[in-house]
Amino acid sequence: MADETLQANARAAISGEAVAGAPADGRPATSLPSRVLAVANQKGGVGKTTTVINLAACLAELGRRILVVDLDPQCNATSGLGRAPAPGTSLYHALLGHGEALALIQPTAFKDLDLLPSELDLAGAEVDIARAEGYLHCFRNALRPIVEQGLYELILVDCPPSLGILTMNALAAADSVLIPMQCEYYALEGLSVMTRLTQRLRESGANPTLQIEGILMTMYDGRLRLGGDVVREVTRFFGDKVYDTIVPRNVRLSEAPSFGKPVVFYDNDSSGSRAYRLLAQEFLRRRGAACDAATAEELVAGKGAPATVASILAQGQPEG
Repeated sequence: MADETLQANARAAISGEAVAGAPADGRPATSLPSRVLAVANQKGGVGKTTTVINLAACLAELGRRILVVDLDPQCNATSGLGRAPAPGTSLYHALLGHGEALALIQPTAFKDLDLLPSELDLAGAEVDIARAEGYLHCFRNALRPIVEQGLYELILVDCPPSLGILTMNALAAADSVLIPMQCEYYALEGLSVMTRLTQRLRESGANPTLQIEGILMTMYDGRLRLGGDVVREVTRFFGDKVYDTIVPRNVRLSEAPSFGKPVVFYDNDSSGSRAYRLLAQEFLRRRGAACDAATAEELVAGKGAPATVASILAQGQPEG
């Protein structure tokens, strides 16, 4: 029955009719096309999928209607949102022009947060897409009906940890890219590659409007001097492109995916939960949306001030 509802919703959205699975509060689709944000880094293990899942959940918690698109054949965003990967549920055929992406959207257990899942077979799309005409825009074409309907305020795309065809397709379709970066020096190489690639996609005409949404420092350990050094170095080169929010190393962030939950629904009081809630508010403020400053203060009240880029820069360069 759920599959039939999803397919009916897809047909209704394409035809312009009312969508049966609309939000329970009756909010209509937005009047503007959805914004597409790719979360990408060629280096694995930097908190990319963790950021997709938890930023999406925190934005939905703030009342934004969010779609997560899992474009990674590892399916971690899919399982991390409580859905089991299954054959035929990914964008594989839609990327090749067969089938409708809208029909593949699945609800999650979390209000205002939907998922377009992945599957292991999506890895084969790298080969098939390479043979297609205009191969860089297969994802953009598949996603277009969802974007133009404005069913979601934001579409978050989880990219594979590589610069293969799937990642390139995501960047060619995105309005902007968010780059998570681990607070270690080896991660600087991945960051420089991503910034050069973004510039090349703009200059080549593949995506002339692609921008860097922001750089997010992750896996910060305040006990190590190295983390602060990396934060200072990245900020020196990229300035206000670096989010002030820093995501700390936190065991709850690592545990939550095994329960199929964003960390805010797994351990609401963990440092990871507080960090991603603060990131969601900073993300919205940067886009000109009003956020309740009191709510941000409540997130850290009595917990000790979390490390931020501003607090690390204020400390200056340590001696020795």
